Amino acid sequence: MGDVDGIDDALSTTGFDRTGQAEAFDSIGDRYDEAFPHKEGQIASGQWLADSLPTGSLVLDLGCGTGQPTARQLVDAGHRVVGVDLSSEMIRLARANVPEAQFHQVDIVDLEDLREGPFDGMAAFFSLLMLNRDEIPDILELLRRQLVENGLLALSMVEADVNDLAIPFLGNTIRVSGYLREDLHQVIEEAGFEILGEDSYTYAPLSSDIPPEIQLFLHCRRRR
Repeated sequence: MGDVDGIDDALSTTGFDRTGQAEAFDSIGDRYDEAFPHKEGQIASGQWLADSLPTGSLVLDLGCGTGQPTARQLVDAGHRVVGVDLSSEMIRLARANVPEAQFHQVDIVDLEDLREGPFDGMAAFFSLLMLNRDEIPDILELLRRQLVENGLLALSMVEADVNDLAIPFLGNTIRVSGYLREDLHQVIEEAGFEILGEDSYTYAPLSSDIPPEIQLFLHCRRRR
């Protein structure tokens, strides 16, 4: 399979510049795990994905971050894991934390260039949060195409009616988007997914510059 490390991911094919997003997470590095030490929702959703797939399934960890906890969780469950992230520093940390998996620095919109799929399952924990709302339906359709028939998707978002909003984040500025719950359901279903289940958590990060939030975790299956 082709390795796409070094790809020019500064400007996505849809025209939204995410250079600042990558630079912010390069700067944050392993402080991300320190600021978010309690990830009960993500761990539970990752466990659903790991348990619902046959052992040895090929799983994509989209926006893998440091590889903790999701890539490690999936590898430990006996799955083959491919992780992607926009940040070169996150990829470096993920490779150190989960050497059994494959990790590539690649923009989500260039996922088809990875040539690793089709995937049996995907984890997309807070990765769509980093996109503009204009991109999200197309990205969900892209993910659907990269899944096998009846493939599974574990997805999380923060419940918030915002689009491309600049927020302070661990000493940096990032831009985020979100939906209210019913609107998120509609976007996911219109992209060709069936929602099998949902959990929500009120989360308060340790960092004082990040307010408490409602995290939504959806368990989905490719419908068509």
